[in-house]
Amino acid sequence: MREFDYSRLPDDLMSYELMNLVSAIHEYRGKQDLYIEARPDILSAMLDVAKIQSTGASNRIEGIYTSDERLNALVQDKVEPKNRSEQEIAGYREVLSLIHDSYDFIMPRTNIILQLHRDLYQFNPSSMGGRFKNSDNIIAETDANGISKIRFQPLAAFETPEAVDRLTDAFLEAIQAEKYDPLLLIAMFILDFLCIHPFNDGNGRMSRLLTLLLLYRSGYLVGKYISIELIIEKTKVTYYEALQGSSNHWHEEKNTYVPFVKYYLQVILNAYKEFSSRVDLMQNRSLSKPEQIRALFAATMQKLSKREIAERLPQISTSTIELALATLVKEGAIIKIGSGKNTAYIRNTNQTSVL
Repeated sequence: MREFDYSRLPDDLMSYELMNLVSAIHEYRGKQDLYIEARPDILSAMLDVAKIQSTGASNRIEGIYTSDERLNALVQDKVEPKNRSEQEIAGYREVLSLIHDSYDFIMPRTNIILQLHRDLYQFNPSSMGGRFKNSDNIIAETDANGISKIRFQPLAAFETPEAVDRLTDAFLEAIQAEKYDPLLLIAMFILDFLCIHPFNDGNGRMSRLLTLLLLYRSGYLVGKYISIELIIEKTKVTYYEALQGSSNHWHEEKNTYVPFVKYYLQVILNAYKEFSSRVDLMQNRSLSKPEQIRALFAATMQKLSKREIAERLPQISTSTIELALATLVKEGAIIKIGSGKNTAYIRNTNQTSVL
C-alpha cells in the first residue's frame, strides 16, 4: 500500500525555480495584512465577488452549471436550489462559507474531511455525502473521437479509509514540525488526496475546498479575495497535464510531485499578483471612479465585459461603469466588440496615448 511521508521532501522540490516561486509568494503575503487592515471596505466587496466566482468555477470544472443570475442568487442564499446541479452549487457555497469563517478551528483530519464532504451534499439527501467510496473508481478521459480511456486508477475502495488516515497524519506531523514550507506540503497533500480519490463523487471540489482550508490555516488568505478556483478553471488544461505528470507511477511511489507543485505555486502567485493589483487600483484615492476604469484598461490587453469590470472594481456602480465605457469608446481609448450579452470592451492599441 502507498506510504505517505512528508518528513523528508524529494530533492527535486528544492529546485531554484520552485524556491523562487515560494519566495515570490512570501513577498506578496508580507503585504497581505497591510491590505486587510487598510481597506476592510474594499476587501468586503472583493470577498463577496470571490465567493460567487469560486462557487461557480469549481462546479463548472466538474460540469455543473446554472445561469449567472441563479448562481448569484444561490451564493447569496436568496433562492432555494431547484435541481441537482443547484443542490451541489448550494452545498459548495455552504462549505466554502464555513471554511472562510472557521478555518482556524477546522483540523484537516479524516473525520473532518468526511463531515465537509457530507455538507457538500447536504441539499441532496440521497447522495453518498460523508462516506468514502463503496466501489473502486477510475479517472478516465475522452479523446476527440469520443473514445474513453483510463488515465489513472485510484486506490481501491477497501484501502481508502486507512490511506486517508495515514495521509492526514503524515501531513499534520510535517506541518507541526515546521521543517518545510507549508506551500510545498499543501500541494503534495492535494496531489496525494486526488490520487486516492476517496469519494464516489465530489473529489475535485473537495480538493479545491481543502486547498483553501490548508492555505488559510497557514496564513495565506488570498483565496478569500481572489478566486483560486477561477484561476484553475481558466488554466484547466494545464491543471490536468500537471496532475497527470505527477500521478504517473504514484502507486509504485516513483512519481514526481514537481509538475503539480509548480502548477499550484503558480496559481497562488497569480492570485496574489491579482490581489495586489486590484487593491492598489481601488485604494488609489487620487483616481476618480471613471479614472480607475481607465486605469484598468491601461493595465490589461484582455477584453472585459461590464460584469468583469464590476467584479474587479466592486465599489463602482453599474451606471458609473456604463458612463465611463461610453466616454472611453467615444475617445477611441477602447473598442466595443460583440453585442447583447456578449458585449465586451478591449483597449485600442492604436491609441496608446489616450489611456
